[in-house]
Amino acid sequence: MTTQYWLVKSEPETYSWADFVRDKRTDWTGVRNYAARLHLKAMRPGDEVLFYHSNEGKCVVGIARVTKPAFPDTTADEDGWVAVELAPVAPLKQPVTLAQIKAEAVLKDIALVRQGRLSVMPLKSAEFVRIKKLGSG
Repeated sequence: MTTQYWLVKSEPETYSWADFVRDKRTDWTGVRNYAARLHLKAMRPGDEVLFYHSNEGKCVVGIARVTKPAFPDTTADEDGWVAVELAPVAPLKQPVTLAQIKAEAVLKDIALVRQGRLSVMPLKSAEFVRIKKLGSG
């Protein structure tokens, strides 16, 4: 199967890239948006994920990988919500800010720009590659 590309958002004061690296893996729990849930269900092991600090910083800070497909979210009070397991791969050499992303023609239509409140979103391969290149220094 072809690798898929994603972006996940986390508030750094709640769960930062540094926390993620320290933990070496995490269950991506707590997502309570129907569109984001569909994206979690579509994730497969090996898919690549950009880790975005929302609110404070507003920037992509690292690259992760899906290590376990969707499973029931143990933090949910009701059935139907899912989580995936993610593992950090590498930090970006320099964070890629939301302003930089908005300034790139190839990125103007990504969900981060169009649907800013969505916490899990798909990316096209070219979008993932462009953001990764912007963060390579």
